[in-house]
Amino acid sequence: MHPFSISVFIATKMKLATAMDAFDSLMPYLLHLVLLYISAGLFYFLYKHKSSGGGGGGGATPNLPPGKKGLPYIGETLDFVLASRRGTPEKFVTDRTTKYSPDVFRTSLLGEDMAVFCGAAGNKFLFSGQNKYVTSWWPDSIKKALMDPSSVDNSSKEESTKLRAYLPPFLKPESLQHFIPVMDIMAKEHLNQHWSPYNEVQVFPLSKKYTFSLACRLFMSVTDDSEIENFGKPFALATTGFMSVPIDLPGTTFNRAVKAGKLIQQRLLALITKKKNETLEKGKTVASDLVDSMLMDGMTEVEIGNKIVGFFIASHDTTSTAITFIVSYLSDYPEVYNRVLEEQMEVLRCKEAGEPLRWEDIQKMKYTWCVACEVMRLAPPANGSFREAITNFTYAGYTIPKGWKAFWMVHTTHKNQKYFPDPERFDPSRFEGNGPAPYSFVPFGGGPRMCPGKEYARLEILTFIHNLLTTFKWVKLNPNEKISYIPSPIPKEGLPIKIQPLLN
Repeated sequence: MHPFSISVFIATKMKLATAMDAFDSLMPYLLHLVLLYISAGLFYFLYKHKSSGGGGGGGATPNLPPGKKGLPYIGETLDFVLASRRGTPEKFVTDRTTKYSPDVFRTSLLGEDMAVFCGAAGNKFLFSGQNKYVTSWWPDSIKKALMDPSSVDNSSKEESTKLRAYLPPFLKPESLQHFIPVMDIMAKEHLNQHWSPYNEVQVFPLSKKYTFSLACRLFMSVTDDSEIENFGKPFALATTGFMSVPIDLPGTTFNRAVKAGKLIQQRLLALITKKKNETLEKGKTVASDLVDSMLMDGMTEVEIGNKIVGFFIASHDTTSTAITFIVSYLSDYPEVYNRVLEEQMEVLRCKEAGEPLRWEDIQKMKYTWCVACEVMRLAPPANGSFREAITNFTYAGYTIPKGWKAFWMVHTTHKNQKYFPDPERFDPSRFEGNGPAPYSFVPFGGGPRMCPGKEYARLEILTFIHNLLTTFKWVKLNPNEKISYIPSPIPKEGLPIKIQPLLN
C-alpha cells in the first residue's frame, strides 16, 4: 500500500476501454481532445525544446535515456492506458526495456518528460535518492479533485514530508496493537451485515466498503453508517477524476470530481471543527484518532482535511484491491486455500468464544501473509509512483535533467524472470525464508521510502481474511472474468462469488 502511489492514477486520464473500443470510449471527449490538440499546436515548439534540452542552458546536448516522447502533450499516455486496460500493464515496460535499455528509458506521460527506472537497481536508486536527486511529485489534478487548492503547497517535497511526519506515531506497534480488536470486530460486523444474508456477493465493492468504513473509524472516529455514506459517495465520485480528461468544463467527469472534492472538504472541515471544539471544551490531552493527533499538534482544519484525504486514498483502494485478489487466487488454488484455512482455523481454536484477535494471533499467520504477498506480486494494488528530478544527475550512463519526472513501476521487477523464475506461476513459497531479492518486491516501496502504512495494511488484510475464511467458503461465478488496470487491477464484474457458511 504505497501511500502516495496515487500519482500513478493520472496515467489513465484518457478513458479508453480496449483497443477494439478505443474510438467509442473517446466519443464523449471529442471536444476535450480538440481543445488538447489546439493547445498542443500552440505549445509544440516549446515542448520540443523542453524535451530535447532539459533544464540546462547552452553547451553540449546531454546523453538522455533512449526512448521516444510520442505525440505532443499526450506523449505515450495512450499506449500506457491501452496496455493497462487490456490487463497487461507490464507490456508497456517490457516492450521498451527490450527496445531501448533494461536500466532506464525515456517516455512522455501527462505532457511531461519522463525517465522510467527499471529493475531492482532502479528502484533502489529512486528510493535512496529522495531529496538528493529526486523529490515526490503530485500532479495538479490530484490536488484539484480532492484537496483544498487554497492551502496546498506547490512543493510536493514539503507535502510528502508533512504527511509522513504524522503517520509514524499513529502507526507505532503499540498503537497498531490497539487497532487489531477494532479491525476484528468491524470485519465480523461487516460480514454479518453485508455477506451473511446473501448467497451471492461481489467481493470488490464490498471490500471497498469495509476498508472505507474502517478508515473512517480509525482516522476520524466516525462510525455512523449515514455519516460514512456522506463521505463515501462523493469520495468515490472524486476519485473517478483521476481517470478522466482533466478539463474542468460543466458536464465532464473531471468537473463532477472537482465538485465532489469540494463537498468532501466542506464535510471534513465541519467534522474537524466539531472535534476541535470538543477537544478544547473537554481539555482532551490523549488523541483517540488521527484527526485528534493532528489537532493537538497545532495543524489547521484545512491542512488536516488535505492530509486525511491523502490517508484515505493511500489506505482504501490499495488494501481493498489486495483483499479482492486474495479471495480470487484462493478460489483458483485449492491446495493453497486448504493450507491457509488450516492456519486460520488453528488461530481460531486457540481463542475463547467471542475473544477478538490480538497482536500475537496475527504473528501466527505467516503462510497467509506469504499468499498475500504473492498475490500482490502478480496483481499489485498500485503500479508505482512519480518523482521529480531536483538536479541534473546521471544514472546508468544517461543524464536525467532537472525538472524531468521519474517513474518507478512494480512491473519492472514483479514479473521479471531475473527476480522471480517462472514469473507467471502462483507460488507463495517465494516469500518463505529470506524471500525475494531486495528492491524486487515493491508494492510498499522500499528502503528509506518504505510505505509507513505497510504494517497497517498487513493487519487489515490478515484480520479480514481470517474472518472470511473462518465464516464462509466460496466459488467464483465467472472463473474467466476479465481484469483491467485503471490503474489498480479491477475485476470487470466486481468478482462475483457464491458463498455458503463454513461447516466446522
